[in-house]
Amino acid sequence: MTAENPEQEPITIVDKRKIDPSEFEGRSASSAPQSAGGDTAAEAAAPAPESAGAESGDGAALADTISAELAERTSDLQRLTAEYANYRRRVERDRKATIDTAKAAVVTELLGVLDDLDRARAHGDLDSGPLKSVADKLVDALSKQGLEEFGAEGEPFDPTLHEAVQHEGEGHNPVIGVVMRKGYRFGDRVLRHALVGVTDGVADLVETPDVPNVGDNADGIA
Repeated sequence: MTAENPEQEPITIVDKRKIDPSEFEGRSASSAPQSAGGDTAAEAAAPAPESAGAESGDGAALADTISAELAERTSDLQRLTAEYANYRRRVERDRKATIDTAKAAVVTELLGVLDDLDRARAHGDLDSGPLKSVADKLVDALSKQGLEEFGAEGEPFDPTLHEAVQHEGEGHNPVIGVVMRKGYRFGDRVLRHALVGVTDGVADLVETPDVPNVGDNADGIA
């Protein structure tokens, strides 16, 4: 080796240690699965029994929470449905009451016309002619709307329907003897009380027969 062409000699390392082949194979066999990472990775990936139980417990708790929320929402929906049904019934009832009140107000204004027709009928002015037809149509129309008249001779006296201006007799079963003005009701509402004269009932007018005295008969026989 000269200064113009410096060359390095190769370095050779000689390992003079003795290696037992059987020991080398044992180490390789035992270390091979760890280097491959098959079983170790599978064991690491597999969840522990405690963690699996915790996850199942969390799932059951979540299911219970969802069931409780569903039951609560169902209860709220049922309550809202019932409230809406009650609201509809209340609105319908109020609407019907308003209509009935308006009808009753109109019919009340026509009661004077019906009184005039009754007086004309009593004088025979409605026996025939065009006025009779008009009167009949008016009475039929009001009857279809729900107007009813009450207070006729012979009916039992009812202080809630009849207004008595005179009373003949002293009986306990009074009946209507004279109708001075008819009463009218519209459905369950009394528009006007009947103005009547009251008299005793038939049962009060029947005289009780005299019962003979047994002692007097005995004396007569003797």
